[in-house]
Amino acid sequence: MTMQTPLHTSSASNAAVLTIDNLSIEFPAYKSTVKALNGVSLHVNPGEIVGVIGESGSGKSVTAMLSLRLLPERAYQVKSGSLSILGRDMLTAREKDLLKVRGRDAAMIFQEPMTALNPTRRIGRQMLDVIIHHQQLSKADARAKAVALLRDMHIADPEQVMNSYPFELSGGMRQRVMIALAFSCDPKLLIADEPTTALDVTVQRQVLLLLREKARQRGTAILLITHDMALVSQFCDRVYVMYTGAVVEQGVTAQVMADPRHPYTQGLLSGLPEQVEPGRNLMTIPGQVPNLSALPEGCTFRERCAFAMPKCLQRPPMFTLDAAADRKSACWLSEAAHSAPHSSVQESRS
Repeated sequence: MTMQTPLHTSSASNAAVLTIDNLSIEFPAYKSTVKALNGVSLHVNPGEIVGVIGESGSGKSVTAMLSLRLLPERAYQVKSGSLSILGRDMLTAREKDLLKVRGRDAAMIFQEPMTALNPTRRIGRQMLDVIIHHQQLSKADARAKAVALLRDMHIADPEQVMNSYPFELSGGMRQRVMIALAFSCDPKLLIADEPTTALDVTVQRQVLLLLREKARQRGTAILLITHDMALVSQFCDRVYVMYTGAVVEQGVTAQVMADPRHPYTQGLLSGLPEQVEPGRNLMTIPGQVPNLSALPEGCTFRERCAFAMPKCLQRPPMFTLDAAADRKSACWLSEAAHSAPHSSVQESRS
């Protein structure tokens, strides 16, 4: 498994492109409330590629959608915390201000481009609308930029793609178009929500390499939402592990992969083929993610955890294991390592 060399390890987030601090939101439901996010804190610095990983229902996509205020208004309630992009408060921003942020300062690549692109309009028309709206270019200049963007995506015949409808393109080609659209206004932040889930492994790697290449060239920060631990290890500088709407572990990707401190992270890694000896079965995490409308007291992972102990009936704080690398874990097993960040997870259990 190829590890990325981290570009940023400082926890200083004064110049962060995206800053989320202690954010909690709820979705009102029939006779109940879905606690979708529970005190989430994360930041993405300029030029970083930061991964957010977890099972379905962990809050990854809600975090991504809320960052650009793409969740239906009045469908959720903010209970605490803040969220800002380039210093702009996104939770209180007016709609006209949000329209300026989306596309220009921050853009999003969705999981399935076939649903994100308008199936009734040609690719060229859709790209021109975005470019002209945000950059005030003439139609001729906008078209020239659109062609150049598609060519940058290693598309051999951009003119043909411009004249095509989305359904006439392959999944990988549609995703390249989405990346071109995302970079069309040189955003400072790009949020990619499961951008390669619908692609085969070969095309997936090509698209991700292309995304990383263009982000590095332009100094664009990326927040990559995924359930794929191997993908995070190859493409992300830092990683946040989420469970039941909360961050349970964070740090430089290479450190988290080599020495996971939270049992949930260990469980995710144990399901990777490269982590298992040949001839042995892959490990799985027992049980299911708890109902977000009725979360258990204390550590929400304790009912699935092989190391659960009486203390887990209390909710663990985020223990700082290495302040310089922003390395943290929300597990009582990390309490001993809180004052000795170089101790191993095995030592902290003994």
